[in-house]
Amino acid sequence: MHQITVGEYIVDVVRKDIKNLHLAVYPPDGRVRVATPLKIDDEAVRLFVISKIPWIKKHQANLRSQERQSAREYVSGESHYFNGKRYLLNVIYQESTPKVEIRNKTYIDLYVREGYTKDQRKTVMVEWYRSQLKKHIPGLISKWQRITKVHVDDWGVKLMRTKWGTCNILDRRIWLNLELAKKPLHCVEFIIVHEMMHLLERHHNAAFIGYMDKFLPNWRFYKEELNRYPIAEFKRGF
Repeated sequence: MHQITVGEYIVDVVRKDIKNLHLAVYPPDGRVRVATPLKIDDEAVRLFVISKIPWIKKHQANLRSQERQSAREYVSGESHYFNGKRYLLNVIYQESTPKVEIRNKTYIDLYVREGYTKDQRKTVMVEWYRSQLKKHIPGLISKWQRITKVHVDDWGVKLMRTKWGTCNILDRRIWLNLELAKKPLHCVEFIIVHEMMHLLERHHNAAFIGYMDKFLPNWRFYKEELNRYPIAEFKRGF
């Protein structure tokens, strides 16, 4: 990967064995990236980016308008999201195994031992989010395997900085972003279907859109809804 400057934009350029140019704008700060076929030179990429400047500005503006959630301290009174709903964190110190519980549709109770640091409290929360997300994935994959006749060999959950999900076509494995635990379940379902469709079509082209329209006609609504939720301040280690 290398970078080129196009007016006010610094553009990441990645050359791949692909047929078409692909432009993307990534959260949280609107980074611009172009994936390009091996034989296309930087001048052609530059002209392509210039032609897409209105599109870039629109998507960067959308990112800036989204609510951002500052880095969490994992203390009582903080807002934390789960399944698309906002909860208040209540930290309870006790000498027992750390755990997390939802209470009264209002609170997330975090039980930890006295003296736990912020990082330790964070770890308990992260692992709880991971376990909750993992409960839903097998059933959703099974449901959409029956509907689409597309088979997934393996799946996993990990934190990703710029994507809600990825698909390893060779291994038929899909990965889901740990942040999805904070989003509504139908948004999780949308990402699962999206990644499964990449097992039918690698690129975001007309064929891919056709598959999405066929199997999940409301996918554009789910995509828009997902991107309206607060963006976490992406930091290493969640």
